[in-house]
Amino acid sequence: MKVLVCPQLLLMSMLMVAPVFAQVVPGTGTKIDYVGDDFEEPGWEFVHNMPKGSHENNERRNGPSGYSKNRRFIEGPERGQPDHMQIIPTPAGGLPHSKNALWVSTLHSGIPGQNTRTVEQDDLIVSCPSRLGTSFRPSESPNCMVRVYFPEVDRWEKRNGPHFGFRLGCSTTAEQEREGFLAFGTEMGPEPYWPGIWVHYRHTADQRGPAGSAYLAVRGDNRGRDFRVAEMEQFGWWTFGISVTPDGRIHYYASPGVDPLTPQDLLTSQTPYGFNAERVSSFFFNFCNVNDGRTWSTPVVIDDPEMYLVNASRVMQFVQRKEAAEAKRQAYAKRRAEMMAERNARSQNNSRSSR
Repeated sequence: MKVLVCPQLLLMSMLMVAPVFAQVVPGTGTKIDYVGDDFEEPGWEFVHNMPKGSHENNERRNGPSGYSKNRRFIEGPERGQPDHMQIIPTPAGGLPHSKNALWVSTLHSGIPGQNTRTVEQDDLIVSCPSRLGTSFRPSESPNCMVRVYFPEVDRWEKRNGPHFGFRLGCSTTAEQEREGFLAFGTEMGPEPYWPGIWVHYRHTADQRGPAGSAYLAVRGDNRGRDFRVAEMEQFGWWTFGISVTPDGRIHYYASPGVDPLTPQDLLTSQTPYGFNAERVSSFFFNFCNVNDGRTWSTPVVIDDPEMYLVNASRVMQFVQRKEAAEAKRQAYAKRRAEMMAERNARSQNNSRSSR
């Protein structure tokens, strides 16, 4: 079953951008195994380090930030991490090789200790720059993908609006207002932005769909606005992907099921906010709920978040250095443990001889 793309919206999105060249389907190139996760490692755990960060809302980071013990996921710099993360057996219909996946839901989104009764969100970041020591370049055609399981209708949070997001961290150079005492005018500087795919649920019917249905929206068009691109004809497993081509354009993909993405799964291609990406730092997930202290977000299961590069030689050099340093650290730790064991054994032997 394919995604039901809205013809009018697809035509509008095509008119808003110039023709797209060199499409890169997510899953193309060299998989960077040093980032991402398959959740098969025993003992997977997330260290929450409460209270959560809330820099976006009140400029407080509340460090140290949360992280998974395998260091493959981190709490975001702007918002907190989801409250509930648990490894579970992969739901039926998942990837054939997968035994485990990650169940995620959140309760206390927003500023810690404050129930705003508005829709807030928490972030789960796939740790890329901190693990690799570098970001990705559009010339490397970075592309990422993930499998996501959405539950049956009666388990969705009972509200209309965004429930889940799959997004990229990008940056470009843009004109900005000068800052500082007596500063005036503008200057060129780095500008971060976060394009992505949103899943919107209809708890009650609207003009475009019945109650209990959902649709995909993209952030964003040339002015940064979200717009609807496709209806979700089913729940269960979906595959999402985003790619960046050397011209800095963002390409969005989605398909029901867990099969590899194809060119036919392209939802749209955009230059969000009119920006062409110059750097890609990472990719991440948003989990939204009404922040009232009682309402959990829709439980979502994610599996095998992956990053690929068409031109991977530069980044693989960073990977090799990181792996060599880790091997050296482990060898040192092993040798130190052996020396301590030998020292303890000698001390026990000397103690027995002196009796």
